[in-house]
Amino acid sequence: MKKAIVILSIFMFGLNTASKADEGMWLPIFIDRLNYVDMEKMGLQLTPEEIYSINNSSLKDAIIIFGGGCTGEIVSPEGLIFTNHHCGYGAIQSHSTIEHDYLTDGFWAMNKSEELPNDGLAARFLVRIEDVTGKVLSELSDEMSEADRNTKIREISKKLTEEATEGTDYTAYVRSFFAGNEYYLFVYEVFKDVRLVGAPPSSIGKFGADTDNWMWPRHTGDFSIFRVYSNADGNPAEYSKENIPMKSKHYLPVSLDGVKQGDFAMIMGYPGGTDRYMSSWQVELAVEESNMTVVDIRDKKLKIMREYMNADDAVRIQYASKYARTSNYWKYYIGQTKGLKRLKVTEKKQALEADFQNWVNKDEIRKAKYGDALQLRREAVEELKEINLAQIYLNEAISRGSEILMYSRRYNDLVEMLSKKEKDEAEINAEIEKLREGANDYFKNYYQPVDKKIMIAMLEMYFRNVPKSQQPKMLADISDSKGGFNGFAEELFIKSIFGSQESVNKFLDNPKVKTYEKDPAVLLMNAFMETLPQVRAIATASNAKQSEGERLFIAGLREMNPDKKYYPDANSTMRLTYGQVLDYFPADAVHFDYFTTLKGVMEKEDPDNWEFVVPGKLKELYINKDFGRYGQNGEMPVGFITNNDITGGNSGSPVMNGKGELIGLAFDGNWEAMSGDIAFEPELQRTICVDIRYVLFIIDKYASAKNIIDELTIN
Repeated sequence: MKKAIVILSIFMFGLNTASKADEGMWLPIFIDRLNYVDMEKMGLQLTPEEIYSINNSSLKDAIIIFGGGCTGEIVSPEGLIFTNHHCGYGAIQSHSTIEHDYLTDGFWAMNKSEELPNDGLAARFLVRIEDVTGKVLSELSDEMSEADRNTKIREISKKLTEEATEGTDYTAYVRSFFAGNEYYLFVYEVFKDVRLVGAPPSSIGKFGADTDNWMWPRHTGDFSIFRVYSNADGNPAEYSKENIPMKSKHYLPVSLDGVKQGDFAMIMGYPGGTDRYMSSWQVELAVEESNMTVVDIRDKKLKIMREYMNADDAVRIQYASKYARTSNYWKYYIGQTKGLKRLKVTEKKQALEADFQNWVNKDEIRKAKYGDALQLRREAVEELKEINLAQIYLNEAISRGSEILMYSRRYNDLVEMLSKKEKDEAEINAEIEKLREGANDYFKNYYQPVDKKIMIAMLEMYFRNVPKSQQPKMLADISDSKGGFNGFAEELFIKSIFGSQESVNKFLDNPKVKTYEKDPAVLLMNAFMETLPQVRAIATASNAKQSEGERLFIAGLREMNPDKKYYPDANSTMRLTYGQVLDYFPADAVHFDYFTTLKGVMEKEDPDNWEFVVPGKLKELYINKDFGRYGQNGEMPVGFITNNDITGGNSGSPVMNGKGELIGLAFDGNWEAMSGDIAFEPELQRTICVDIRYVLFIIDKYASAKNIIDELTIN
């Protein structure tokens, strides 16, 4: 569920409705004041202190930011991590080769010496949260421009984070909430030695793949296992053979009791971003243009990758992670667009905006304070429309299009060093070595024919769909040339130094500024970069209006409804959501139960479709009903659903019962509620979870990795 469409962040914000027990991504420091009574009535047996404490061990100490965009949980005294298979997918792929295809076959370390290190993978633990709203807002004024305001906020934030981390190895960030009406400081401890312990084969961990993505009923064993290592003193350290398993401050016990309809369920994790305060004008733009533009671009890239992946196992391994990242939100935006239309989200937001404006107009003081809020938001979108397509295409077709273009920009620092009158040879040599090492990683997962075909497709789409006034002139020249886009790409990949590792290393043996500046990949990328000032000027003005308008709107909305409990949009900070295990009715005369079993895996099996291949050993276990202590009533549970409020970034989050015991891992949302990041629909919104009993069944009965089972505390 990774949400990484940077270009959409300029206009996608969200709308909050009245809070309900099954809606809301709550900051854990406010659970006692805002949510505890409701949670206790629903089945919570923990105290607020047992959920979040800075002085004692609590649940927050077991919940980590896993890598750059997922959640994980500590499940043993020795730093064992459970997260999703799709969260660990990049690490699994990085260790996979034709000879050791862990994507296809799975991987299981039968002892700690077999666990595999992962360069760049980190586990981030929350140390504490501090409300710094007063410290920030006291130095801001309504007379400031948005640019001056942002500059001042950065200045204050830098000071606060430096004070919070002085004399420690911690890192810290100040985050904005309610569109700049509140600010909180987050302090983290970051462990950089995280090793792969176990992963099922993709036929289990990715069962159903693109077809079942975002769908219920679901039968995916979406989990993987890692471990955090520390130095001998228990502190974070870079990878070393001398490091030891981290001693956990808190870890989650596992429950085998299972789930039933109406059971209390809570999830803690790091949701990446919601847009519950989005205006009606922003929704219209998303539906009419933005979402499907992203879909069309990604659809083309996916078809090209899949063509080559199906033809060559080596390419399949190289592009497995890239394909998965591209595919996930390709389907998401298809579903979101349908949901926004079906649930009439624009109309609902228009109704709220009308109520808001009526409330504002009834009081002169409110008119002076909030009267411009909606006008600013409408004007912001009108301005954005001028360059919306150009922005999306720059992001999706260029920055995330042909890899050779962005790869060429990694060499900018070296070129700057070489261009100085007084050169620092030590600095230059260090940069060259860094680039050589980076080239090893880059070309390990690179196949030139794929990249070339993607370049041709992206340039053609850009030329066809972006207003000509916002295109580099070079595109028209290429289109008019004898060979067109095909001929241009063929020549570029022949001449560019960035098309192969051999030519890159040859360049690094004797790097020259002129060689770099004349490179066709560099020239093409520079041509697109030259269009940025025009696009950025409009985007910056639009964004400033949107920021001010949203901040005023949310402040006014909370004042208009003083008895409502409002929660802030997700922003990759720790949140708690609580609800129940529940079925749902997605359409007339259609009912979806709250759980699935291994029987459904067998019913979906299709040996001729890579998405639905079932491993022979799994079939054997099913036929023999060899489920061990993990089965229930002769069946093997696989997944279940709850009405918790989650989004991208919650992937891998622990689903816990009222005792704080692990009952499952959250890994997806459901198709009927894909508009949920913008407007929560309690009757439809469901979180798809892999049952912890299925996780343990695969570890124990399928993989025979009893060393992992023995490390857990199973109740």
